[in-house]
Amino acid sequence: MSINIKIDDTNFEVEDNSLLIDILLKNDIKIPHFCYHEALGADGNCRMCMVEIAGQKRPQIACDTFAKEGMEVFTKTASIHAVRQDILELELINHPIDCPTCDQAGECKLQDYYMDYGFYESAINSSDKIKHEKHKDLGSNVILDQERCVLCARCTRFTTDITKTHELGIIGRGDEARVTTMPNKKLDNPYAMNIVDLCPVGALTSKDFRFSQRSWLLTSSPSVCHGCDKGCNIYIDHNKLKYQDAKIYRFKPRYNKNINGHFICDEGRLSYKELEENRQYNLLSDNKVISKNIAIETLNSKINSYKNNITILVDANLYNEELEAIKSYALSIGAKIFSPLSSYMDNAFGDDWLKSSMRASNAKGIKSLSINTEITEDYTTTGLLINFNHPNPDLLSYLELVEFKTHINNEKDKEENLNLIFPLAVSSESEGTLINKNNITQYCKKVINKNSPTPTALEWILDITGDIK
Repeated sequence: MSINIKIDDTNFEVEDNSLLIDILLKNDIKIPHFCYHEALGADGNCRMCMVEIAGQKRPQIACDTFAKEGMEVFTKTASIHAVRQDILELELINHPIDCPTCDQAGECKLQDYYMDYGFYESAINSSDKIKHEKHKDLGSNVILDQERCVLCARCTRFTTDITKTHELGIIGRGDEARVTTMPNKKLDNPYAMNIVDLCPVGALTSKDFRFSQRSWLLTSSPSVCHGCDKGCNIYIDHNKLKYQDAKIYRFKPRYNKNINGHFICDEGRLSYKELEENRQYNLLSDNKVISKNIAIETLNSKINSYKNNITILVDANLYNEELEAIKSYALSIGAKIFSPLSSYMDNAFGDDWLKSSMRASNAKGIKSLSINTEITEDYTTTGLLINFNHPNPDLLSYLELVEFKTHINNEKDKEENLNLIFPLAVSSESEGTLINKNNITQYCKKVINKNSPTPTALEWILDITGDIK
């Protein structure tokens, strides 16, 4: 049921009994907060989200106030400003002066709120501040600086309520209160690094990202994780230094209510490294670098030599548009096409939340295009195998192998019959659509632009044959 309320003299129609802080945030009304998070619910301990409500004797916290018909709310009065200023002063009393060296600088809510509400003269000498442990390794790539903590309890609530692994708690009272791990226990769960995103200040930082780049130098581009067919939404944070190639520095979760909510798994978060390391950049024939024209001529010569005896394997991580082009190419040269999905199954990885046992991001795309997902027992040998980055070309015996590949396989590439290699762009250097396990189609734009771009599968098909209709 809808009701009418007024916020700062503006009328809003909202759902009855909805949480006031949610109404404010959804309508882009600035409301400072540390402890509240949509995925964790209200905790009510930081008190920063104070508002005035007509008829109430004292300010109320928006994270524990529900909308009622006719409610009149004020978020910008002088008295509310003073209340937030006092609360912020308490948060800062023992906070270290770390901003110039803190890895959270530029993404810190304490910095933001200080610019809005802070006192510019400290009420306590820096030498009198209570000191806690710094640079504490919690495990799972997370570093804790206890004295930066504002005790919002987001991290402890995540391990208690979300992962239910209970590694973190708050011990001590008053100035001695601090977040730490339980005795003889390390932070150890496959989603642990989400607490770095949840932390509103610089208390929890990523060991992987720590001091690698300042946040204001990064460009965040929306994309989709390719680690499995869950299709979690992410931001790819990258930067391009002068004269250098663009470089990816981290993946961060991007909110999508229907897929991953606010979180991603740690393995997916760290998978950005695979996009940069051990890349295949050269066109090779018999382990010698060749030109594009010679490579295409060699490929077409092999195709003519093996007519009616050609098989194509395709990677189930390629975009739908690339798969369509490869399928059309297979038809044009009379080749059979497969994408064996058993090669991507990893039952040890999957769980009942955000990790799927199907480690191919576009397995549903393969099925939607009616590409064979199994190689039958009676089809074990081919003359020419053209592999578009499938991880297991040895499912078939072949006389000759041509590979379009993103990464170098040092052992495999030494074999004599691997005599023609085309370099292939990774997902962040290409664009297209994926279909996740729940049949949701998602578009990924091209994020990384190299000084010398590696061709995508679609670009290679167009170079080899022209436009496939």
